[in-house]
Amino acid sequence: MPSLIAYNQFSLIILLFGPPGCGKGTQSRLIVDWLRPKIPSISTGDLFRAEMAAGTSLGLEAQAIVTAGGLVPDSLVNRMLCARIGQPDCAHGFMLDGYPRTVEQAEYFDRLVAARRLPASVVIHLDVPADVLVGRMMSRRQCSKCGRMYNVLSMRPKAEGICDDDGAPLIMRKDDREDIIRERLRTYEEVTRPVLNYYPSERYFQISGDRSSAYIFEEITQVLESVIAKDRAA
Repeated sequence: MPSLIAYNQFSLIILLFGPPGCGKGTQSRLIVDWLRPKIPSISTGDLFRAEMAAGTSLGLEAQAIVTAGGLVPDSLVNRMLCARIGQPDCAHGFMLDGYPRTVEQAEYFDRLVAARRLPASVVIHLDVPADVLVGRMMSRRQCSKCGRMYNVLSMRPKAEGICDDDGAPLIMRKDDREDIIRERLRTYEEVTRPVLNYYPSERYFQISGDRSSAYIFEEITQVLESVIAKDRAA
């Protein structure tokens, strides 16, 4: 594993993109553990849950929309993000997973970054062929009792079809059916591609996600080391 990197007083903003099943969660954890000082990894789902659990005005507004079956508008997502990155743990930077989802959100975020005199974002895009993603997700199994996840290709239980922890049967989630997976990937491609095209090439890095997590992480660290070195010299 690459050695820990310290970037001292320099702030670092990372935007992590990738389709469902590409391994963003794994890479996010590795990146956060690798950087010094640590930066938080923030997802839009985490934002919603935290605001709702805390009962803030933003959380109550979002809860009302979700309960009514609506989609949380960009304006509310943006306000949540603005509040979150102003918290003390973001003083040295942060990583965003799942934001921005639209060009409008990207434009808002750029204005916010400029207003707060933060550095330009580093965009990491984990690219995986659709057929590989479908195979990965259709291979997932979940414990019907405790919810632990397995994969029949890469992370099998000790006994076929049985959870290691409680002996309950493993099931295939409805979201892991091929038709649903392909629809999610189609939606991701339609929504996200314009966002990726929005960012300048010198801060955008596409990385093949069709490899082991160790190889992917090594390439990500090389990208970040190069960016940090250039920012220090600027």
